[in-house]
Amino acid sequence: MTDIAPRATRVVASPGGRRRLNGGGPRAGTIAAFVIPFFLPFVLFYLVPVGYALWQSVRVVRRSGGQYGTSYTTFGGFEQYEKVLQNSEFWSSVGRIGLFGIVQVPVMLFVALIIALLLDTPLLKLKSVFRITAFMPYAVPGVIAAIMWSYLYSPQLSPVVDLLNGIGLKPDFLGPGAVLWSAANISTWLWTGYNMLIMFSALQSIPQELYEAARLDGAGNWTIAWRIKVPIIAPSIVLTTVFSIIGTLQLYAEPAVLRQISSNISSTFTPNMLAYAVASGNNYQQAAAISVVIAVITFVLSFGFMRLTSKRAGL
Repeated sequence: MTDIAPRATRVVASPGGRRRLNGGGPRAGTIAAFVIPFFLPFVLFYLVPVGYALWQSVRVVRRSGGQYGTSYTTFGGFEQYEKVLQNSEFWSSVGRIGLFGIVQVPVMLFVALIIALLLDTPLLKLKSVFRITAFMPYAVPGVIAAIMWSYLYSPQLSPVVDLLNGIGLKPDFLGPGAVLWSAANISTWLWTGYNMLIMFSALQSIPQELYEAARLDGAGNWTIAWRIKVPIIAPSIVLTTVFSIIGTLQLYAEPAVLRQISSNISSTFTPNMLAYAVASGNNYQQAAAISVVIAVITFVLSFGFMRLTSKRAGL
């Protein structure tokens, strides 16, 4: 009989008794063509820098022949990490950024959640306008946003400060007790729209039948929001919280810009600023150790938060 489908995929028995597809399966070259564009930059720009930082963090600079002798770099074990853990400026910066995160992250996510719920309610008109307006600050680069807000904080330039001074409030946004929260305000302004969009996208995936059933049971908009919507999008709230924890420990741009107009921000104000200051002094090994410790703290806090909330959020 003539083979009427000579090019069709056939099932061929392999020597071990397993079946394999002959002629229709994806080729290794095709898979590689899709994987390599991601894998190669991932290795070059992520794994290699991380590995190099780890290598630098276990090296120390020694001198032979006294203080003015020849310097050389050698393996030092955990010596750099001991210096970091004994550095009071490092722990001060960690404590400062911890206070920042404890206050700023809940406030930012609460505002993002409220905006997302308002955008999801049928009572709000012109939703697209409000959505774009809320998301627009995220389109502004962090450094540009910090420069804009530093203009509004400056006592010599800010029309806001002049207005508040005119009514007798006399604010000092760059003072020692307020400059941390001025930086927190910039971060909140920047990232609220981004987190709102994640929550709003999760809300859009909820079946409308749930709302209709709740209304038939007599539930109002407030009850539907807090008893149905918020529990369902809990995984998205956890995700935005993890992102915010990571971003808090990476804080750099906002205080670095404000430092140009405020003497109350030092070069060791945040852990990242401390690492940069140490690296600027040509102590790359200790800067690498600081970076590794920051990464470990970030991982512990993020993973710990996910473990604590995973059951409640349904992750």
